[in-house]
Amino acid sequence: MSERLLFLTGHLAFPRLERMVAGFGETARDWRIHDIGVKVAALMTQEIIQRRLPRPVEADRVILPGRCRADLDALAREFGVPFERGPEEIADLPAYLGHGGRAPDLSRHDMRIFAEIVDASKMTVDEVVTKALVLQRGGADVIDLGCLPDTPFDHMEETIAALKANGLKVSVDSANVSELERAARAGVDHLLSLDEETLRILPDHSSVVPILVPRPHGDLDSLQRAARIAHRRGISAILDPILDPIHFGFAASIARYVELRAREPEAEIMMGTGNLTELTDADSGGVTAAMLGICSELNIRHLLTVQVSPHTRRTLQEHDAARRLMYAARADRALPKGYSDALLQLHDRRPYAATPLEIAELARELRDSNFRIDTTQDGVHIYAKRFHHVASDAMSLFPHLGVEHDGAHAFYLGTELMKAEIAFKLGKRYRQDEPLDFGAAVDINEEDATRFKEMGHTMRKAGEGRAEDASDT
Repeated sequence: MSERLLFLTGHLAFPRLERMVAGFGETARDWRIHDIGVKVAALMTQEIIQRRLPRPVEADRVILPGRCRADLDALAREFGVPFERGPEEIADLPAYLGHGGRAPDLSRHDMRIFAEIVDASKMTVDEVVTKALVLQRGGADVIDLGCLPDTPFDHMEETIAALKANGLKVSVDSANVSELERAARAGVDHLLSLDEETLRILPDHSSVVPILVPRPHGDLDSLQRAARIAHRRGISAILDPILDPIHFGFAASIARYVELRAREPEAEIMMGTGNLTELTDADSGGVTAAMLGICSELNIRHLLTVQVSPHTRRTLQEHDAARRLMYAARADRALPKGYSDALLQLHDRRPYAATPLEIAELARELRDSNFRIDTTQDGVHIYAKRFHHVASDAMSLFPHLGVEHDGAHAFYLGTELMKAEIAFKLGKRYRQDEPLDFGAAVDINEEDATRFKEMGHTMRKAGEGRAEDASDT
């Protein structure tokens, strides 16, 4: 017997939801849709549901529209059935109900992120701690203190102590052996980058876990020798064959990672992705996804990240999103597709929530003069009762709006239409009165999903006054 799902919706969305559910075929044989008796599904309230939903609820789960503001736990207690908030758009239901009919679990991962502060020796202790805490919030598991050539790090021990006092794991990366020795005595968790010779600075059975590198560069035999020395001395170690930049050995370095995994099936391995993200003029999100896909296949569980260049300012968040995506897909033995939009920063998989025909149909049914704005593959739509125009740019729509002498309306519509134009041209999903979703590229202000927003500024057509949010889904 398939899972019994009950979808609650409103008058306007009911036909589209019905067509969407029908598209699931036999999978949806035990799914039902209930029109709760409101025109706009987003305006469904907890009180309306409690008053109008027939009892008993014969379903295993009840799925509410994404914009419905209701206390899910309170509804579950009252009706004895789990309630959940689905996607905001009907077009996103297939993805939401994919992978076993549940939203994907992105809470898990098995990769640790080392976030390097490259100029720690030039910063004060307080500056390092402040930056480290920001990196931790972005997903860092270990704070790596980078040491600079010919730059004394006199306050290294004090910096390490301050970071540890804040509950942070710490590593130190230096080409200066004396700095590494000081860091080990100060109680760091990791040292980067030791080899078969410099490994001598650690005592037997040391609690410090070194990251071992080949000497000379690219020599996997030397890296294996270092690993064997560490093992004999009771020192746990992580191996890093070093990722090289494009045109300076990149392909060969990928081959080294593959070969090292074949030689050392059980070894802990690190990949430092900065030589690719920092040294390639490309958006770092896609680069990160590809590299962490390689890490996922090769069971590489330690990542060294750098975000110095302006175009890599979110690489830490991208690594965090990518490790969760890859873990979920690997656990399902599936492609890393349909799990998360966090790395779809420039273009969306499904940029349009409706077709031009569906928008035209909705426009014909409207009985109020509130402006609705949407995008489809043919452009930006603005529509209301007996009003519907579409264009590929915002300025072409302005002459039709009749707001030349109403600054507040003109300002609001201008900002929304420009946002819609950007979404249309990039292939991003547009939602009226909501910021564009650029995934891991920007921070998201989480809103209280149990409360309606304050009265918005979706405006009526000229001369009709103000109105509340005119969203229909």
